[in-house]
Amino acid sequence: MSLPDVNDPQVKKDIGENKIVAALSYISILCLIPLILKPKSQFCKFHGRQGLILVIGEVINSVLMFIPPLFFIGSVALIVLSILGVLKALNGEYWEMPYLSEYAKKINI
Repeated sequence: MSLPDVNDPQVKKDIGENKIVAALSYISILCLIPLILKPKSQFCKFHGRQGLILVIGEVINSVLMFIPPLFFIGSVALIVLSILGVLKALNGEYWEMPYLSEYAKKINI
């Protein structure tokens, strides 16, 4: 799946109208809000899927709580990806998270 052409007027309109909702995608379980409230927005679905992958990562990371160094590294990585995702969504960018975006593309919502 390729990224949409951001110069297309329809895509620009979608991004402009949905930046804030898409940014919610990276705040834990709030990733469901864009997926439920804006099902026709490609921008929201793109970021919502990535946010859903981060939530799955949070669940997996919670299992690592018993191995403190791995838990710490996982927590820092998830926080950094969340912050970057919020910033990129607010800037109206289609940003693919390193490594994890491949899993997000497989989610069919």
